[in-house]
Amino acid sequence: MPEGDTVWLTARRLHDALCGEVLTRADFRVPKLATADLAGRSVREVVARGKHILMRVEGGLTFHSHLRMDGSWRLVRGARLPGNGPPHQIRVILRSTRHTAVGYRLHDLAVVATDDEQALVGHLGPDTLGPDWDEADAVRRLLQQPGREIGDALLDQRNLAGIGNLYKAETLFLSGISPWALVGAVPDLVGVVRRAQRLLRANRDRWEQVTTGVNRRGEQLWVFERRGEPCRRCGTPIRMDMQGQPPYDRMTYWCPACQPGIGAGEP
Repeated sequence: MPEGDTVWLTARRLHDALCGEVLTRADFRVPKLATADLAGRSVREVVARGKHILMRVEGGLTFHSHLRMDGSWRLVRGARLPGNGPPHQIRVILRSTRHTAVGYRLHDLAVVATDDEQALVGHLGPDTLGPDWDEADAVRRLLQQPGREIGDALLDQRNLAGIGNLYKAETLFLSGISPWALVGAVPDLVGVVRRAQRLLRANRDRWEQVTTGVNRRGEQLWVFERRGEPCRRCGTPIRMDMQGQPPYDRMTYWCPACQPGIGAGEP
């Protein structure tokens, strides 16, 4: 699933291309929006809220989309469609006089009054990349469930919005904390939250995600998707196991030496 930094950059690219432009075409290819039409309205702004994208247009309306696991937006100049995406996977086509934005495999599409956006994103915690970022509030929300595993808690967008599986794994490695440690037992929860936010912010202006400080292929990450490979710090093989309740469980990567404590399935 795209992380908050990828969603933030996607929203910024859409904003740069469409803000101030009048939509000459708004083609929604999902049944629930079959009668929706934003053509003739100018785009006021496009912003990210956690992993959600909000396009606010003239007349007090907002178009909402979510990338989930497989969604993407593609931008091209002019009226042509991108040539590298299957037409049957197109969910939205938005066109101005200068650009065409095409949404592939998008999810949770909705057009609502801008004043009603909270119905779609009001459940989210403070946004790691948003103007509302509040470190203390994120920590307070996490501590409401002290008996929850920290890896699972960091992925809960109601606690803090934007963290995905990659930043969860990388943050906990850099913090020296087992993903299965209980929230209430984490000695420096403020430090964990602060590190996660800083990692996301450091990567928000590029598509590549780097946590090691080395932007060479195969050297960019500490533990994520490195199962069985030697830890870059101590040489111990990186482990992977599933964490969370099915069907929402996710693969979790960690170094058992650098992140001591309880592991998968241990009390």
